[in-house]
Amino acid sequence: MNRAMRAPAVHGAGLRSGLLALAWGRLRRDRVALVAMAIVAAYVLLMLAAWSGLVARDWSREVAVSYAPPSWAAGAGEPGTSTPAGATPGAAGSGSLTGAAAGTPVDLTDIDPLAPRYAEWDRRAAELKTTEQARAQTLPMGADKWGRDVLAKAIKGTEVSLFVGLSAALLATLIGTVLGAWAGFSGGWVDDLLEWFYSVFTAIPGILLILAFAAVLRPGLVNIIVILGLTGWTGIYRLVRAEYLKHRSRDYVRAAEAIGASPGARMFSHILPNVSHVSLVQLSQHVVSFIKAEVILSFLGFGVPLDQVSWGTMLAEAQAELVVGKWWQLLAATVSMAVLVTAFSMLTDALRDALDPRLRSETRR
Repeated sequence: MNRAMRAPAVHGAGLRSGLLALAWGRLRRDRVALVAMAIVAAYVLLMLAAWSGLVARDWSREVAVSYAPPSWAAGAGEPGTSTPAGATPGAAGSGSLTGAAAGTPVDLTDIDPLAPRYAEWDRRAAELKTTEQARAQTLPMGADKWGRDVLAKAIKGTEVSLFVGLSAALLATLIGTVLGAWAGFSGGWVDDLLEWFYSVFTAIPGILLILAFAAVLRPGLVNIIVILGLTGWTGIYRLVRAEYLKHRSRDYVRAAEAIGASPGARMFSHILPNVSHVSLVQLSQHVVSFIKAEVILSFLGFGVPLDQVSWGTMLAEAQAELVVGKWWQLLAATVSMAVLVTAFSMLTDALRDALDPRLRSETRR
């Protein structure tokens, strides 16, 4: 009897592992998917390296002259001016005071009683004088207005934007999957209540809802993740609910109910492995959309704080830099974002085809 009661659970686990193995086999045969996966993995490793401080630790340090051009396009702009080495402000006015007519030295003590202390003060100032480190004239991807390395800013922006996209997508997927499973499996008044809740959220345009939450909360990574997660679960909820409505009356679910499986076990141990591909595909799609949403929020000033950098803040700075012909910060931010978004989108399409091969066969027809 105990073996019979455990059979559906074991069958569900074996089915889930079998589906994942088949999906991985299809995914490995897709070269485009493997290239996209390698690019996404490289971005994730870069995010972890930036978070741990291995790279781009001193992104806010002023290491170059203002608007230093990229080293591969040194003629694209003129570097900012700096004080010549050895120059001392006010040196042109130094020298001894001479008589206007005869050219004989004048005793400064008669004019300034502090004149005997000047030599001592000059000696002390020379002892305490600190020399400013020489700034680079060019950098691999140029510098911004303050002389900060644009490449280091792009790497640090990768950490912030990708972390926000992944975390917000996980939160939205968790909320949408749990609510969709609850509504589709339970039905009745629970389904009606959640459908009303879903209708309220979808009645408001997404960008307006995001901006409304962002205007109330302070700029910050945690707040951005919460805002995007609370406003992006609706699409996942709708798809998961539809899958649970199909699966709740199938034979394997009724068999699990017959042997005494609880509603929670039937929802998450038996049905969820068969509909998990929907959540996985939606997770990867939401990462892309949330990265773009974070960039928009940071561009408008509702995103990361002032002491942090993301691709959105870089684009906001580049907007003013383009007026004076400095284009390299715009190039670094747009290329970094375009490569990641394109790779994630291609990986999402390949993952959808691998997890649900019926879509590929229907497309070929």
